[in-house]
Amino acid sequence: MEWRTEGILLAKRRHGETGVIITVFTELYGRRLGMVRGGVSRKIAPVLQPGSQLDLTWRARLDEHLGTFKVEPVKSRAAMVMSDRLALSGLNTVLALLDFILPEGESHSVLYRSSKNLLDLLGQDPLWPRSYVLWECALLKEAGFGLDLETCAVNGSAEDLVYVSPRSGRAVSSEGAGEWASRLLPLPPCLREKGGDATIPEIISALHTTGYFLSTKLAPALGERPLPDDRERFVTLLCKLATMQECDRTSSAIGL
Repeated sequence: MEWRTEGILLAKRRHGETGVIITVFTELYGRRLGMVRGGVSRKIAPVLQPGSQLDLTWRARLDEHLGTFKVEPVKSRAAMVMSDRLALSGLNTVLALLDFILPEGESHSVLYRSSKNLLDLLGQDPLWPRSYVLWECALLKEAGFGLDLETCAVNGSAEDLVYVSPRSGRAVSSEGAGEWASRLLPLPPCLREKGGDATIPEIISALHTTGYFLSTKLAPALGERPLPDDRERFVTLLCKLATMQECDRTSSAIGL
């Protein structure tokens, strides 16, 4: 058995004295594991940085075997975000969630393309946190827990949608929420609108909503495993950034 394609390096771990087992995400073959012989060498180790885009050749006697990878570098992403703490945290979060959620050997071509596009934005485009929010929505949809945010679950209205039902994942208008508003999740504009910018507090609010469905719907479906800690660290960094920005605005307002 042999195939060749490009893929994203999700994770790696040492195997024996000189080998490395890597986990990659490819468009056609999904999430796959394989061994890289000599992966700790000075020649190959720098290529095997999580997030890197790799040219992969996989070989095994049977498809269900672990197999071996021959790797060639296409693009290093870790070097692009190393000086940006938030972008580095975003990179680690994307990789950890993909490794956590994806089954072995199952193609998810749409998610692969959206993940590749997001990783290419990290540290390069100031609007990437907004793209990250939409990526989490795509992740939920791919896993079968997509949010329906087009019309109100109560009255069918497409206007004034400000909440999400934690039970159904459907949008709810302020009128439809009524006395149940305090029990609903927020629906900030960046979860519905396709273009434009979003403030950091708005992004944090959106991640509160997507995080609810990741932790209470998707994770239990995978065997009650908790979400990777990388995501919580990413949200914590965003909260610190929002606090710093608010302090800067306050200082400017009072002339400090």
